[in-house]
Amino acid sequence: MIFENLPTTPTSEELVDKAFSRAARAGRAKSGAEAQQSMLQTSSNILSDNLGNVATEWPDFRDVDPFYYELADAIVDVDELRKSLSEIQWASRKTHEIGREYQGKLTGDADTDRKFRKQAFARLADVVEEVADDLERVGQAHQDLRRLPEIDPDEPTVVVAGYPNVGKSSFVNAVTNARNEIAEYPFTTKGVRVGHFDRERIRYQIVDTPGLLDRPADERNDIENQAVSALTHLADAIVFVVDASGYCGYPLDAQLDLRDALGEQFADVPVLTVCNKSDLSTDVDADAYMSVENGENVDAVLDAAVDAVGYEPELPFEE
Repeated sequence: MIFENLPTTPTSEELVDKAFSRAARAGRAKSGAEAQQSMLQTSSNILSDNLGNVATEWPDFRDVDPFYYELADAIVDVDELRKSLSEIQWASRKTHEIGREYQGKLTGDADTDRKFRKQAFARLADVVEEVADDLERVGQAHQDLRRLPEIDPDEPTVVVAGYPNVGKSSFVNAVTNARNEIAEYPFTTKGVRVGHFDRERIRYQIVDTPGLLDRPADERNDIENQAVSALTHLADAIVFVVDASGYCGYPLDAQLDLRDALGEQFADVPVLTVCNKSDLSTDVDADAYMSVENGENVDAVLDAAVDAVGYEPELPFEE
């Protein structure tokens, strides 16, 4: 996942301590003016390199898949994060410039050069302090984004939706090759269930999102609604599961209202209405009927979902 292997972001205090302690060791290895020159070079290089690494190791958000972009924006505010990365990049250049500037001032006299080196240290520390809040913001963003679920936006994906207790998770468990894994969103308490299945040598993702697509938009907070918006970039088909018997605890009219609302939000995505618990009731106009508990028509529903996805792999060019 694109945010998983980002380097740990140091605080401003950690960065200054690292630079100046290594500079002190470099200075002890030499003497006189040469020691001052070595301390100056070591400190500016460490600060410039470490700040530069923080800024450049992040992906260019203009190239990030829209699914992950919107999820990231929901959690950390991408615009603010980009501003902080830009400020840190500025600090990298500035500490490099200060190092070069003071290298040019060194005279070869140990006492004079010690004064210049101390001036340089003060200015270097000031630059790092200027971006202390930016380093903190980037560090927190790293901690938050590395917890995003391992979902591949390039795999054909079926998203399962519907009110709680209609049988969504049972369906996902029934059609995946093994018990589906649980991936945690930072802003949900129930996690996201991600499974996989194969059809004609093509691997499909199937995603159940408890806490997001199981209630109306006006019952979600802003971050949850933005997460749903991100899912519009991921879903290739939606299987909307209803319980016509009402045994789930929600009226059928409310279930169909949620389906229609999701159909509007996922405007370009086919939505299949699937009546589960068909052994109890089929009193709804649906695209398919099944009973996961009794193992009836489950594979047919999955085949219908695959047809709705309509995924065609790119074939090698043939002359």
